[in-house]
Amino acid sequence: MILEMKVPSPGESITEVEIAQWLVAEGDYVEKDQPIAEVDSDKATLELPAEESGTITFKAEEGDAVAVGQVVCLIDTEGKPSGDAPVSAPAAPEATSAPVQKEVVQETTYASGSASPAAKKILSEKGIDASAVIGSGRGGRVTKEDAAQAVPSMGTKPADGERDNSRKKLSMLRRKVAQRLVAAKNETAMLTTFNEVNMSPIFALRNQYKEEFKEKHNVGLGFMSFFTRAVVRALQLYPDVNSMIDGDYQIKYDFCDISVAVSGPKGLMVPVVRNAENLSFRGVEDEIKRLAIRARDGKITVDEMTGGTFTISNGGVFGSMLSTPIINPPQSGILGMHNIIERPIAVNGNVEIHPMMYLALSYDHRIIDGKESVGFLVAIKEALEDPIALLMDNDVKKALDL
Repeated sequence: MILEMKVPSPGESITEVEIAQWLVAEGDYVEKDQPIAEVDSDKATLELPAEESGTITFKAEEGDAVAVGQVVCLIDTEGKPSGDAPVSAPAAPEATSAPVQKEVVQETTYASGSASPAAKKILSEKGIDASAVIGSGRGGRVTKEDAAQAVPSMGTKPADGERDNSRKKLSMLRRKVAQRLVAAKNETAMLTTFNEVNMSPIFALRNQYKEEFKEKHNVGLGFMSFFTRAVVRALQLYPDVNSMIDGDYQIKYDFCDISVAVSGPKGLMVPVVRNAENLSFRGVEDEIKRLAIRARDGKITVDEMTGGTFTISNGGVFGSMLSTPIINPPQSGILGMHNIIERPIAVNGNVEIHPMMYLALSYDHRIIDGKESVGFLVAIKEALEDPIALLMDNDVKKALDL
């Protein structure tokens, strides 16, 4: 029986996806529910699982845009795994070398020379043997991107070198991100205000309680729970920042859905921590960990990345000292965290060394005035510099559920 596998709908309003990568080779035997492809929509990268077991035949190439409901591959459910074929017992000792050699060749081919159809075409045009390319796909498989970046062996003299370039189509997700970033710059009156925060109180709390916290809750006590709770407090004090423009109207929210920018294998993703105002330190850390793992593994869904009311972006994990983050539309504000650097500051007339972080708030000036934006950022600074009083109600053990 030949089963037609069609592209399922990854979410409301999505009518088209792109074949990012085939995870199996043409003619492979696949098991039911085995991931066979990664598909990009304009909101997320999702895995496509096999609907039945059998041998697979492609009906779309990597990089092809396919409509939701379109057939992308066929699965012959009567196909059998190549390893199921019976092997007769050797008649003599010397005959044992044949099956061993066959097994070694198959393993080598899969690990270093197996290439997708699109990759084979590119390598053929370049005159490069697939076995000479190190693949980055599953099991060392050579992907279309590997082939595009592959170059022939270089010579020893400058004159022997070739001046070449590669051309790679942006994924649907990356194209959508690009469109949204340009739209945010062009369609909002974006302005950024800055401040700095002394992280010494947060450092002291984490050093004192992080081991006990991790042992009890099986999750680390990171900076994000402090920042998320500080943002929630500031949003409640300055509700204009927790609002959006809809034509001639302002929409205010009485809940705080905090988008957290994370780096995934396909680029920047922004999953949402729902109702952060109701979450404890442990609740925030648990949810951020869960969403980050799903983003890293490519399992994040469209629903988990839509509907945020404010965004936190931590460029500091990459070493950023200072930046102007871009608003995540249709939201009106985004907080940028940066690298923590020990710097000399004046404390009560004395010079002391403290771990300092610059904060940046980018906001839509059409709906948020300077007074609210500066007050919002100062409220975050105050909460982070006095977390026990302002974020923990003067009861650290209770706040951390210890």
